[in-house]
Amino acid sequence: MHGHALGAAGALEAFAAVMSLRAQLAPPTANFTTCDPECDIDCVPNEARAFEGEYALSNSFAFGGLNGTLLFRRWMDA
Repeated sequence: MHGHALGAAGALEAFAAVMSLRAQLAPPTANFTTCDPECDIDCVPNEARAFEGEYALSNSFAFGGLNGTLLFRRWMDA
């Protein structure tokens, strides 16, 4: 977990997404304490969890409507 890094926030998130794909670990949800029984979302509470994924999506929403999205695909050796 880290604070808002302003201009570097998108780069940090992209790096985390790529490393998550590489390690095949879903990072935990920060500050998760209580699950809402009416909200069916998998929050990955408190500890990273293994997953089998090929793609990761990194969204960056900045001040003034400057938005960007990157889709990463896991490298597969032939």
